[in-house]
Amino acid sequence: MILVKNLFHSYTDNEMYAVEDVNFSIEKGEIFGFLGPSGAGKSTTQNILTGLLDIQKGQASIDGEDVRKKSQRLFNIMGVSFEQPNVYRKLTAIENLEFYANLYSVPTEDPKKLLKMVGLEDAMHKKAGAFSKGMLQRLVFCRSMLNNPKVWFLDEPTSGLDPTTASRIKDIINEKRHGGATIFLTTHNMHIADELCDRVAFINEGKIAAMDAPRDLKLKHGQKLIRVEYLEKNELIQTSLSMRKDEDKALLKRLIENGQIDTMHSQEASLEQIFIKLTGRGLD
Repeated sequence: MILVKNLFHSYTDNEMYAVEDVNFSIEKGEIFGFLGPSGAGKSTTQNILTGLLDIQKGQASIDGEDVRKKSQRLFNIMGVSFEQPNVYRKLTAIENLEFYANLYSVPTEDPKKLLKMVGLEDAMHKKAGAFSKGMLQRLVFCRSMLNNPKVWFLDEPTSGLDPTTASRIKDIINEKRHGGATIFLTTHNMHIADELCDRVAFINEGKIAAMDAPRDLKLKHGQKLIRVEYLEKNELIQTSLSMRKDEDKALLKRLIENGQIDTMHSQEASLEQIFIKLTGRGLD
């Protein structure tokens, strides 16, 4: 559904690339996470795919069509939810959606239905200029669903939202994926990516550092640890044992056989820990 080959982009006249030799493909119905800190190249890549930036070097296609064409067909099958809300502040929520719906040449969703999905039904006749950041975020999210997109670009879709609303947004994303939508999710929130994505790519300083399913990345680059609390000579000891070290496995076996364990939990590396391990930097 989405194919990117040898993509480069620079905002300067030299070879200081914001995106450097980026390659990936995304299958139909897949949620693909593009993960990295601010300035890593996430938004640049998304802007190229959505036609906001021209391709300088490399190739990119969506549903078999070169994104350079910026065709009406591509416009009709894509939805984009930006992290920074870009709506008409003097129009009401429903007027914003009705205006954008008229730009498509395909059937569109009922704006009232979309606003209700994200909990904005009581604010549909209020001007967007009076909305909070979270309400604006939800309005932009609604707008991105107007044309029932086959390819859906989401930039930090749960940023600034309360847990209940964020959970609702995640449910909608999963529903759209099960309906066949292909989703390109850019975020620095590794928890969201771990929860939603079929595959993720770590991007750092314009280059992809790793790409795989979240579980496979954690198994490949993380440690298999067991966190145990046990009694030894009337002293409570807390420790993490590696399932890759013979001495740790032997100790765990002895503790189990002797009935010394009070608590025992498996531990796995988080996506954020794997990102730091592979790139040497955090996500701030």
